[in-house]
Amino acid sequence: MEIQSKDYSIFYDSVTTTISCQGSLRLNGMEEYASIVKLLNDVADHDPPTLTLNLRNLEFLNSSGINVISKFVIKIRQKGTIQMLVLGSKSIPWQGKSLKNLQRLMPKLQLELE
Repeated sequence: MEIQSKDYSIFYDSVTTTISCQGSLRLNGMEEYASIVKLLNDVADHDPPTLTLNLRNLEFLNSSGINVISKFVIKIRQKGTIQMLVLGSKSIPWQGKSLKNLQRLMPKLQLELE
């Protein structure tokens, strides 16, 4: 599964059960995030035992995008069967604070910032 535009790309690798996001997500409102929400929900519905969300190359994510990621993390937590790992970068300013907040939504979430 893959979504690409000139500003960003999102790819799901079913072998490694990794969702990779890169570029800059500055979409306007939830309507424009609908295809991304569908991809995330499709991945969650497959119930992989582990799931990695690699955001290390995602340079910017607006508040609507943070909302989408937060709802996805809550969905994974509610399933109770998926161990989630989020990969982030200390060199990208928004990630430090925002990604740590995901652990409040899902205490068992593993977060690796490098």
